[in-house]
Amino acid sequence: MENQKKGLASIHVSVLLFGLSGLFAKWVELPAVIIVLGRVIFSSLFLLFLLKIKKESMRLLAGKDYLLMITAGIVLAVHWTTFMQSIQTSTVAIGTLTFSTFPLFVTFLEPVLFHEKLRISSVVSAVVMLCGVLFIVPEFQLGNAMTQGVIWGMIGSFSYAVLSLMNRMFMEKYTSGLTAFYEQATASVVLLPSLFILKPAVNGNDILVLLLLGVVFTAVAHTMYIDGLRTVKVQTAGIISGLESVYGILAAFLFLGEKPGVKELAGGVIILGVVFYSTLASSKNCSK
Repeated sequence: MENQKKGLASIHVSVLLFGLSGLFAKWVELPAVIIVLGRVIFSSLFLLFLLKIKKESMRLLAGKDYLLMITAGIVLAVHWTTFMQSIQTSTVAIGTLTFSTFPLFVTFLEPVLFHEKLRISSVVSAVVMLCGVLFIVPEFQLGNAMTQGVIWGMIGSFSYAVLSLMNRMFMEKYTSGLTAFYEQATASVVLLPSLFILKPAVNGNDILVLLLLGVVFTAVAHTMYIDGLRTVKVQTAGIISGLESVYGILAAFLFLGEKPGVKELAGGVIILGVVFYSTLASSKNCSK
C-alpha cells in the first residue's frame, strides 16, 4: 500500500511538470519538432549523466529489447512533436485537453495486450473524460486552427497510449532512468535530421530555455512517471494525466494571458472530477 501511494505521488508530480511543459511551445519561437529535439537531447544527456553516477549497466537483457526501446523512442518523438504542434496551432487548453483522450485508448488496449479484465468503471471513466474533451471541440472544419489543434492532439494522445503500455512492459526488466534514456536518445537521433532540413535560427536564450525543458520538465518528470507505473495501473495513470490539461490551462492563463472559455472550463471540471474519482478508487483497491 505504501509503495502504491508513492507511485501515485510520483505520477501526480510528473503530470504537473508535464502540464507546465506545454507553455514552452508558446515561449520558444521555434518549430515544434525543433523544440522537441532540444528537449530530448538535453534530457537524454542528463539521464546518461545520472546513469553513470549510479554506475548502472547500460546493457539490455535481450537483443529484441533494443528493437522495442528504439520503437518506443520513435513513438515518443511522434507524441511530443504532435503535442507541441497541437499547442502551437491552437492553444494550450486545446492541446492539453485533447491529449486527455489518452485514457480512452488505454482502456481498450491494455486488457488486450496484458490479458486483463476490462473493467466497467474504467470504461465509464474514459467515456466521461472524453465527454469533457468534447466540450472544447469546435465545428469540424479542417481549415479551422482549433480543429487542426484537436487533430494533432488526438494523434499525440494515441501515440502516448501506446508509449505508456510499452513502458509498462519495460518496468518488468529495467529501471525508469534507463528506459527513459533509451527512449529519449532514440528520439534525439530520429529528430536530428529536422535540424538540417529546417535550419532554424536558435539563440542563446532558446538554448537555456530548452535546457530547462529537457532537464526538469522532461528527464525528471518522465523518469518519475515511468517509475510510478511500477505500482500504478496504466489506466489509473492515464486518468490522472487528465490533470495535465487543468495545470496547463491555469498556467497558460497566468503566464500567457490565454483565457479559457466556458466550454473549456466545463471540460476541465469534468476531467478533474474523473481524476479524483479514479485516484481515490485506486487507493481503496490497494488497501484491500
